Order: sequence, then structure tokens, then C-alpha cells
Amino acid sequence: MNVMIVEDEVRLRTSLVNNIPWEENGIEVIAQAASGTEALFLFERKKPDIVLLDVQMPEMDGLTLARKLREKDAFVKMIILSGHDNFGFAQKAIEAGVSQYLLKPAGDGEILEAVLSAAEQLRQELERWHSQAELQEKWSEHLPQLQSAFFQNLIGGKYALWEIRKISRDYLLDLDESMQYAVAVADVDPLGPGEPRYKSGDMPLLRFSLQCVAREFLQPHSCWVNTDASGYTLVLFAMPADDSPNDVMLRVHAAVVKLLSQAKECLKVTCSAGISGGTGGLTEISKLYAQAYQALQDRIVYGADIAVPYRDKPAAGSSVPLSPGLEKTLEIALETGDEDKAMDTLSELWDQAMEGTETAAGMHEALMYWTSLMIRLIHKQGWSVRDVAKDDYPYYRDVTMLSTKQQIRAWLERSVLHYTAYLQEQRKTTSHGVVKTILSIVEKEIESDITLHSVADRLYVNSSYLSRLFKQEMGVAFSTYVLERKMDRAKAALLEGAKVYDAARLVGYRDVSYFTKVFRKYWGVTPGEMKP
Repeated sequence: MNVMIVEDEVRLRTSLVNNIPWEENGIEVIAQAASGTEALFLFERKKPDIVLLDVQMPEMDGLTLARKLREKDAFVKMIILSGHDNFGFAQKAIEAGVSQYLLKPAGDGEILEAVLSAAEQLRQELERWHSQAELQEKWSEHLPQLQSAFFQNLIGGKYALWEIRKISRDYLLDLDESMQYAVAVADVDPLGPGEPRYKSGDMPLLRFSLQCVAREFLQPHSCWVNTDASGYTLVLFAMPADDSPNDVMLRVHAAVVKLLSQAKECLKVTCSAGISGGTGGLTEISKLYAQAYQALQDRIVYGADIAVPYRDKPAAGSSVPLSPGLEKTLEIALETGDEDKAMDTLSELWDQAMEGTETAAGMHEALMYWTSLMIRLIHKQGWSVRDVAKDDYPYYRDVTMLSTKQQIRAWLERSVLHYTAYLQEQRKTTSHGVVKTILSIVEKEIESDITLHSVADRLYVNSSYLSRLFKQEMGVAFSTYVLERKMDRAKAALLEGAKVYDAARLVGYRDVSYFTKVFRKYWGVTPGEMKP
């Protein structure tokens, strides 16, 4: 421990410094001051543990100095030497944070004892402050918030691998870098206008309830449940590294579909989820989250109450992320294909950026703003401005072609329509590739017992998603399409002279009587009557 002595009388200050056996008692005198102002200056430089100070000093009295020192250091111990034998004065000293109050002339032994007592008090306070029990209690209180912040930074790609290792251990998560990870993002579906139990203002409560359901049913199974910045439920799955990634994704799909079913039973509302397109390591979690988040947005295409897997799309560009506010709202509306919301947001942005512009210079400035905004949104998807804008592309190259506010407004509205139309084209292209694969499986394996679940497993997706995708693309249910193809193939074979038994085997029926029953129900005649 160390001490600073503050006394304006030179002889008394020298006596206090030299005549008391400080070092023999583990105390070091690190500073001495003749005034309150000097003491305040030295306190900043020396940082003493204990201050022995006089009350009556020039420039600044001892009580004022005590108050200022207490503001700078909550732990410093202060002992006053005073000639005032007055209770009110002593009370003010205690209120100023003084630990002991000695009357002059105090003996050297009494002063030493007071300083040693203050040193012991300080040691005990520091020990209590640093005690493991107290720190553990505070840590436990704040751990959920710390873990939540960690996951949000993790999915935002803000950590290097060594930081993930360290922080996850510190926060009692201990993410294992030898595991492979997958991500799902779930959310309560928008409430319908006729929903009797909940109102739109209940959405935060419903989202919290969904997180609780996920924690209850999923967290015991090698995964973590948290929330992202949008309030969606984030599920991080951890699976053994030697498991097949395709098998892992099948288990993830099954778990997410079950979660949505359980949430529907518990909350009496539907929920949807987006699932990453595959697995990855710790440093790829942010990419997997981005995939799952994007897949969730596709529920606007497939409807509610569904788990949507991510499908490869053009890679996002490297443009700077949009700032929060109306620009972000416009971005979300465009990415989800919500034309009405995009138009409403466009109107709000227009009112802020354009309606008050009355000069040519202001118009040019606003035009640069709008052009950069739309180009940024298009490039963020990894698209070409020329491909998206089509006939309006020349305006991006030369904005001076837009000479009036009315022209600019019409161009912006067309830009929104071009963006959403191009988005739908991209989605149809992605969906068409999956359906094309399904049709190929049906044609090549028409002699087998083809089911929706078996095809879904082979494509590593859940059957409900595949069913809805197929019906939207083909206009009929999967089972109906398979039956049509089998009956068409059987009819063609019979007309070419095949026996009934051979025709049945050709389209996957081992029971000829059952085949005959199905064939007659479909065509209105028996297979024998169909033969030439």
C-alpha cells in the first residue's frame, strides 16, 4: 500500500514523512503536497491508495479536496487531520468519503494505526470486489445477453476463428471446430385478417414464444437456439464431422419440420423456416445464416407453414450494406417481391428526397442518389443492371435524359416493377431446375414404386416443400402426375401389343388385379379391352 501526505505546514509535513516508520509497516510514501490544488495534480499522476490530509489549506480546503478525490477513485481511503473538534464538521467529512477523522495534535502511533487500519479496509474491499462468488453471480446475470450478442456477431461474420474459439469458451458455449454446422431461421407467419386470437401487436410475443418452443424441443439435440437482429428464431445445428453432409441436412430438415408442427400445436398459429443449403465450419456460419435468412424470405412464393431450403442463386455483390431506415425497408420489400410495400416505401423516400427539391442543382443531386440506390440494390443481388432494367437501362447511363420530376417518379416505379419481375424469373429458374430433376426421376424409374418422400430424401429436402414446389410448377400434385405417367405408359404398351402382365410390371405394379382396377378407374376400360 502507498500513501500521499497533504499538509501546508512544512515542519509538520516533514515530520509526518520522516518520523513515522512507514516502510517497516509495509507503507510507502509516494507523494507529498502543500496545498489542495497540488494534491489534486499529484493524485492524478501517483494514484495513491491512501491520502492523509489536513483540513485547513490554501487554495482548496480538505473537505473539498476529499470530495474531488472520491469522484476520481471510489476506492481511495482518506484520513483527515483536523483541529476542529466539532460533530457537524466530522459528519461532513464522513459524507465526503473520509474513512477516519483524527484531531490534532495526533501522535505518530495514532496516525500510523489509522493508516494501517485504512489499508486493511482497502484490502478487504478489493478482495470482496474480486471474489469469485460475486463475479460469478454478475456473470450469470449477464450471460444470456452476452451469448445473444455473440451469436448475432457470429452470424454477422464479425469474428475470426481464434475469436470464436475463445469467446465461445468464455460464454460457456464452446463451439467445437471439428463439428459441421447448419443453420435454420424460423419466424411466425404473418397473421391473417380474420385471426381471432392475436393482433399484429402480438407478433413480438409470438416470436418470443416460438423461441421458447424451439429451446424446449431442439436445444437438447446438439444445437443452439437464439435470436437474430430481425427477431427471428436462429437455430444453429452441430453435427459430427464424419457424418455425410447430405444425411445431416436430412436430419436438419426433419427437425425443423417437426419444430414447425410443434409450434403450430402450441401457439395455434403457423410458422415457417428457412434452411441453409448445406453444412460448413465455424467460419462459414455467417454464410449459412445468410442462406437460411434468404430461404425464409421465399415463403412469400410458397406460402405459409413451410420449411424452405436455400437454393443456389447469383452470389451477392460486394456493395456496401444499406443504412438502417427507409432504404433498408425498401431493400427488404424488393427482396421479398412485395410490390405494394416497395411502392409505399418508395413514396416515403420520394417525399424526403425529391418533393422539397426546387433547383436544378438539387434535382441533379437527387438523381445521383436514386441512381446509386437502385444500382446498389441490384448489384447486392449479384445481378446486371442491364438485365434487370431492360428498356430503362439508358436512364442509368445518362440520368440527364430524365428531365422532370414526373419522368423520374415514373422511372423509379418502373424500376421497382422490373426488379420484382426479375426476382420472380430467377426464382422460377431455380424452381424449374428442381422440378426438372423430379420429372427425370419419374421417367427413368417409372417401373418403381415412386413416392414423394423417397424423392425428397434423394434431393435432401423435406417432402412438404417439394410437394408445394411441384404443384406450383406443374399444376398437379406429385402423386397425380406419377399416376398419369404410369397410366399413359401402360396404355402405350398395351396398344403396342404387350400383355397385361407385362404392362403392369412395366409401370411398377406387381399385383395384376390391382393394376387392372386402377387402370379401369383411370381410363374407363380394362387393360384387356385396351389391347388392339
